[in-house]
Amino acid sequence: MSESADHSAAQTVAFYPGSFDPPTNGHINLIERGLRVFDRVVVALARNVSKDPLFSLDERREMLRFTFASDGRVEFVIFEGLMVHAAQQFGATAVLRGLRGVADFEYEFQLATMNKSLAPALETVFMMTEKANSHVSSKLVREVASLGGDVSNVVPAHVRDALLARLALKGGL
Repeated sequence: MSESADHSAAQTVAFYPGSFDPPTNGHINLIERGLRVFDRVVVALARNVSKDPLFSLDERREMLRFTFASDGRVEFVIFEGLMVHAAQQFGATAVLRGLRGVADFEYEFQLATMNKSLAPALETVFMMTEKANSHVSSKLVREVASLGGDVSNVVPAHVRDALLARLALKGGL
């Protein structure tokens, strides 16, 4: 029996870390595409005390869970500390990362090289962001929304609604 037909074979798991503040269509597309390559994707929300997030970790996790509610192959976790340790804890064999352009590559290459030195068995898999999302970042989405711009084409409707409600509470709209 081939390995692909053997259901007892180990699953391939990708670890997709980020802040996801808020989750964008680019994040969602990368998760969907990651599921074409890996059996499971662990979406890992990083606890970063140096950032001032708009949404709590639990709120961001719930927005992502809502998006993937019908797909049991996606898991959403919160982690702190070294990403490679968290990836290993969840049985990941790869780190999934998106690249929007050359500027992303410089930074991601440094991270991947350091991660490889810390955890040699953990591979980094880069996926180019699809053209429709190549200009999108969570920071830019927050900024555009806070200035009254329409972000409905770059985030899911439930994320847009949560974003607008949060900004209204903060006096950003």
